[in-house]
Amino acid sequence: MWGDYLFELTVRAEFEAAHRIDGYNGKCQRLHGHNWSVEAVVEGRELDELGMLIDFKILKAELNKVLDELDHRYLNELPLFSEKNSPKKNPTAENLAQYIFETLSASDIFADTAAQVKAVRVYESPRSCVTYTKD
Repeated sequence: MWGDYLFELTVRAEFEAAHRIDGYNGKCQRLHGHNWSVEAVVEGRELDELGMLIDFKILKAELNKVLDELDHRYLNELPLFSEKNSPKKNPTAENLAQYIFETLSASDIFADTAAQVKAVRVYESPRSCVTYTKD
């Protein structure tokens, strides 16, 4: 019925967290915080019996589960960004986008659907964001 058309939907959620970028030559090396905003983009060709790719409510709840692990935290202390992780990663917007993408993609909500995560966009500020997609 829909041919080569592709459905794409986006949900947005927020979290607040502090971080510092080790090795950065500038203000971002100091401890500071952001009101982060995250968009998750999901795509697929097949709709369910209700005519939905995936329920917005379910997708947003799953994104919020991922973000709850980051909310009101000092990101540098999380296992992903701690000294114990080798190689150590800085909690940059880029690394956060990759982490959120991979964690959300592994969610059980995609097991019984034709939908998949296409991209995650992380806003450090209203005017600065990074987008992570997989090839």
